[in-house]
Amino acid sequence: MKTIYNFSAGPAVLPKSVLEKAQSELVNYENSGMSVMELSHRSSLFDKIIQDAEALLRELMNIPDNYKVLFLQGGASLQFTMVPLNLAQHKKALYVNTGSWSKKAISEAQKLDNVTVEVIASSEDQNFTYIPEIHKEDIPQDAAYVHITTNNTIEGTTIYDLPDTGDVPLVADMSSNILSVNYNVADFGLIYAGAQKNIGPAGLTVVIVREDLIGQSDILSAMLDYEIQAKNGSMYNTPPTFSIYMAKLVFEWIKEQGGVSQMEKQNKAKAALLYDEIDTSQLFSSPVNKKDRSINNIPFVTGDDALDKKFNQEALAAGFENLKGHRSVGGMRASLYNAFPEAGVEALVALMKTFEAENKGAK
Repeated sequence: MKTIYNFSAGPAVLPKSVLEKAQSELVNYENSGMSVMELSHRSSLFDKIIQDAEALLRELMNIPDNYKVLFLQGGASLQFTMVPLNLAQHKKALYVNTGSWSKKAISEAQKLDNVTVEVIASSEDQNFTYIPEIHKEDIPQDAAYVHITTNNTIEGTTIYDLPDTGDVPLVADMSSNILSVNYNVADFGLIYAGAQKNIGPAGLTVVIVREDLIGQSDILSAMLDYEIQAKNGSMYNTPPTFSIYMAKLVFEWIKEQGGVSQMEKQNKAKAALLYDEIDTSQLFSSPVNKKDRSINNIPFVTGDDALDKKFNQEALAAGFENLKGHRSVGGMRASLYNAFPEAGVEALVALMKTFEAENKGAK
């Protein structure tokens, strides 16, 4: 079988051992005679799965006791509405605009009539190639929250140093670097993340929210109410049971690898291999401000659309899947999540060296 390296930004590569474990249990989980996909979400077997998943996540992220962990549906995109609906009715919500997903979060919040949305910092002036400065004096202390996107999947930037927001809760879309960069949960009022990058298959969304921030508003839909979801243990309705099971397996795998700190160390090492090649290359370059570069999503370009297309074609033929860059950035994008192997980065670097040698003077 040909070796395939999956550089997809999501749904993304999963640990092989996790897939093999799921495969071994697929048709008969814990000698129940049923697949996890067939278990009642009210059964004792599934109750243990979801309880173990939460306990593992709390351990991995050192989540304080006064935070609720919710396993929801709808992707991070539904949180663009749920966050302001639950936290900012009749209040001001502040946003930092650092890319495509930030823009969508802002747009959804603006649709709510009783939420006032203000963008306090933006990097749109330079096509989101840097992280803008966020000044405490620009943050009204009566605001409901400050919203950031910790890692910009498309643009390849990351917020490593969190802004000082004073007493205003910090809300983060952490979809593409949760469990791969070691943040302090206590620095946030709320964290949300789609699962399909570092947690598991698509279909699950994790929300970590400080208890005092829920139950503030009257919400018409029970499905959109953090308080109701928390009181029902994420099972107000049938949750994405198989995705939660897979997340539990991934959490176990991360723990076996040494936890989030070890994941971050490995991710930095993988990213350094690729960035070193980009920075020494005469052909490839990074469009991102150096100090703001992501270790999870790395866009790079040749500066020539025809060469980019040629490289993507050769990469695909070599077994590098989903390396083509997002249309808004172009070129290539390597997504190096927790489960992506270092060998895949080494193979990509080798291809880049060969391609550059064969295309000298073509640019």
